[in-house]
Amino acid sequence: MIDALPFLMLGSLVLLLFTGIPVAVVLFGLGITFCGFGIALGEMPVAGLFNVTPKLITSMSGSLFYPAVVMLLFMGVALEKAGIARDMLTCLSLMLNRAPGGLALAVLIIGVVLAPAAGIVGASVVTLSLIALPTLLQRGYPAPAASGAVAAAGTVGIILPPAVMLFFLAGEFKVPLGSMFMSTVLPGALLIILYAVYFMWCGTRHTTVPADLASAPTTFLQWLLLIIRGLLLPIGLIALVLGTIIAGWATPSQSGAIGAAGGLLLVVLNGQLSRQLLVDLFTTTARLSAMVFFIIMAAAVFAYPFRYFGGDTSIADALNAISAGPWTLLLLIVGIIFVLGFFIDWIEITVITLPLMMPTLGALEFTDHVVTGKTTLLWIAATVALVLQTSFITPPFGFALFFLKGSAPPGISLSDIYRGVWPILLIQLLVIGVVLLFPELVLWLPEKIYGTIR
Repeated sequence: MIDALPFLMLGSLVLLLFTGIPVAVVLFGLGITFCGFGIALGEMPVAGLFNVTPKLITSMSGSLFYPAVVMLLFMGVALEKAGIARDMLTCLSLMLNRAPGGLALAVLIIGVVLAPAAGIVGASVVTLSLIALPTLLQRGYPAPAASGAVAAAGTVGIILPPAVMLFFLAGEFKVPLGSMFMSTVLPGALLIILYAVYFMWCGTRHTTVPADLASAPTTFLQWLLLIIRGLLLPIGLIALVLGTIIAGWATPSQSGAIGAAGGLLLVVLNGQLSRQLLVDLFTTTARLSAMVFFIIMAAAVFAYPFRYFGGDTSIADALNAISAGPWTLLLLIVGIIFVLGFFIDWIEITVITLPLMMPTLGALEFTDHVVTGKTTLLWIAATVALVLQTSFITPPFGFALFFLKGSAPPGISLSDIYRGVWPILLIQLLVIGVVLLFPELVLWLPEKIYGTIR
């Protein structure tokens, strides 16, 4: 009977995730409930229930990443709430006014620059949808093309440093944070280039309404101020956060503090500082942080009876029992992660699913394809990041698409969004294939900067 309990836990988890009950509540409730079942069946001592509290405490201790997550979320919220993202759209749309697909390119650049705000996929997509989608439609972009541009820009930041997801993947795969950051730069750059080519191609296929330049700066000083406020300052802040981590000048927590302070400084420089805005900044950051950390703590409660009853061992044995090579196992695991990404955010996947699969992933060897050890893990971690990003916009279940529909103007239907994201999806699948075939795309930059993957 005890062998069946872990699988009953997983089945219950899958069913309850579709009920709309908060994920943290589901995880915590299942953990406590199955502890009770174990005690009732005589498979767990009553004293085992008292181990839940230490699990809650230890789940949030011993990691340098968690304080940085809160501060980077604060920075992303500050850039959005202070209207800096809108300034960036204005600046970039004026600069790229004559380029084919110029406004779509501007939206893509904003998605890249605001990567820290892309820690929560739904928040990033909704923000860009509210800022850019009405403008894209007014400029003559068809609803599918406009939806595809926002979906691409809203999810591209999830794999670009210093996005929050990379902190968690680095911790889970036990690879250095700097190497994790650098591993996604070249795949991300390839993805952005392919997006840009597609947007420019789309820009030549339909007639766009010229941008209204009546409000454009007319003097050199006005242009300079707009570029500094809407482009150089936010880009400089992101570069500062990244640079301090990559160069080893600061820990992740210290770099996060630089980002938070810089975000608040940009609010002041933008003339948006007010008591109400500060309250909004702190409450939004607290709400997002609480969501992240409650899920992490609840996952620890869920994992306690699951592992106590041998669930992690059973899954590892089942995967290892598959008479197939490492490629089949790798594709199977990333396929599972891909499907899970339809329904739940990356936070739940990294704290629930990946720990169960890490023993198998850590044992995979691709001696004829990539160096074993941390190098292999870094390659797999970057692949997982790309797979998660892709699953969020895969019709019909990619949940980022539902965030986009909920924030889109009434004239955009879900079918418009589906038609718009298919080309984006094909581009992402192409990049994943390239990364799997050519690990150097992931490993070259970390090795250039650090010499070895350490």
